[in-house]
Amino acid sequence: MSSLPLRESVPTELTWDLTTIFPTDEAWQQAYTAAAALGKQAAAHQGQLAQDPQHLLAGIQAVLTAYQATEKVYVYASLKNDEDTANATYQGFKAQANSLITTISSQVAFLEPEILSIPQATLTSWITQTPALEKFRHYLDAITANADHVLPAEQEALLSAAGDALNASSETFSVLNNAEIQFGVIEDDNGNTVQLSHGLYGELIKSVHRPVRQAAFETLYAAYASLKNTFAQTLAGEVKRHNFLAAAHHYDSARAAAMAANHIPENVYDTLTATVNAHLDSLHRYLDLRKQVLKVDDLHMYDLYTPLNGQPPLSYTIAAAKKTALQALAPLGPDYRQRVSEIFDNRYLDVVENQHKRSGAYSGGAYDTNPFILLNWQDSVDALYTLVHETGHSVHSWYTRHNQPYVYGDYSIFVAEIASTTNENLLTDYFLKTQTDPKVRAYILNYYLDGFKGTVFRQTQFAEFEHWLHTQDAAGQPLTAERLSTEYAAINARYYGPAVIQDPQIALEWTRIPHFYYNYYVYQYATGFAAASTLAAKISADQPGAVAAYLTYLKSGSSRYPIDTMQRAGVDMRQPDYLEAAFKVFDQRLAELEQLLKG
Repeated sequence: MSSLPLRESVPTELTWDLTTIFPTDEAWQQAYTAAAALGKQAAAHQGQLAQDPQHLLAGIQAVLTAYQATEKVYVYASLKNDEDTANATYQGFKAQANSLITTISSQVAFLEPEILSIPQATLTSWITQTPALEKFRHYLDAITANADHVLPAEQEALLSAAGDALNASSETFSVLNNAEIQFGVIEDDNGNTVQLSHGLYGELIKSVHRPVRQAAFETLYAAYASLKNTFAQTLAGEVKRHNFLAAAHHYDSARAAAMAANHIPENVYDTLTATVNAHLDSLHRYLDLRKQVLKVDDLHMYDLYTPLNGQPPLSYTIAAAKKTALQALAPLGPDYRQRVSEIFDNRYLDVVENQHKRSGAYSGGAYDTNPFILLNWQDSVDALYTLVHETGHSVHSWYTRHNQPYVYGDYSIFVAEIASTTNENLLTDYFLKTQTDPKVRAYILNYYLDGFKGTVFRQTQFAEFEHWLHTQDAAGQPLTAERLSTEYAAINARYYGPAVIQDPQIALEWTRIPHFYYNYYVYQYATGFAAASTLAAKISADQPGAVAAYLTYLKSGSSRYPIDTMQRAGVDMRQPDYLEAAFKVFDQRLAELEQLLKG
């Protein structure tokens, strides 16, 4: 039986180099101590910010300096922990870092209330008269825009101090889902007995051999079924946290609070769900095609990921994937490609799945670190798309951090997914422009449609369920495993339609989705994909100014509100037009696939 390697057995060149953050664990400990001291120094400014512009400036700078140092400390601890979530040393580091964030958040909780105590006319005058404050104008505007939802300093400090306790459900889910849950063994495509893992499941569910993907599906969910009540408790606890904090800050709902943090109008969410539901017939048409091509009497949930035209005609080692990624991203220009090469050639990637490594993939880092990428590599087209996706995040981070001061050196989740998914769209365009083999084209079209299904339809499905969770809890309804499963099954059945058998296991899918703990995060995958479709089309068509506008967006960080940033890039996300354009592409590519597979 094959098994995952231990962390120490992974070749160095396939791991990320975290010594660029701190050369040793001892250096991290020293930085931790220094960050804690900066928190105390920032706290000393309490009660002084409203005196005059100089005290306001000094207070802002002290708080941001403490946050900047703390983020670097946290990122190292978090990345080291994710290498091996069973490593007690780095579990401890991450716990220390989380506690430090909680402590410093409590110490500097006075910042926003004191800023809000300054009359708006006075604040505007100070900014105008003090050149050093000018760069903080948007930062201050963003604070005052939500003035009605900031509590007095002592109350904000109390909520911040409760951070560790309020995060307990999310932290418990993470440990349970990554380190504690045990999956069974099954036979893979070659008849080998293998230990099922998160990463391997992602491959086996796409197997061309139906018994293999069925076994993977049933084995995975058997493990989650045995812990469904525990997962219901962790998810319910996180939802209660979201609702509690929203109510404490005088928001009408958790959704209103989450979207106000990035100044996103709530109608963006409603427009998404309404538009997607209006186009569910396109998804049903695609699933009907899948059923016909697979020649099955019943289409099951475990049949939705296997390629329609058999074994994938393309596979990629990590080296080959890097080369193809650079070719696909060429339309973004030489400077963008240089940034990609820097990431690929300098051990910013952690490639191999090892025992207890965090599942999935992400781009991570802080203002003062490299933009790292965690992968759990399998030699597949899906892995190539994941690499291109996460590279989009990392290059976005690079441009932002090299063109904005720390105060604007990050970006909201709302715009983050656009950068990553634009890369995916460019990769698809690259394949469709360079591949003439009908079988390869069919595979790529199938892959695109599956990606659309998983990103636009599926994430909107998740968004609907997430909103239901929060509204039910707010209404005092219990979030038991039975109620969660019943509602999830109903939403799933509506989305996938009559062509798909609703296997009982799929009702438990909510148990394994970490994004439900992220507080109204998932809808942004869907909006991001649709916006990226518009941007990628302009870039691929070599529309004048398209690349320059796109790079300006990547360099903007949080110097503008996300809606404004994207409008300047050419996409108004308050209107359904960008969604309708994305569905038009879906229908066109579905028509071509139907012709290839039926013709």
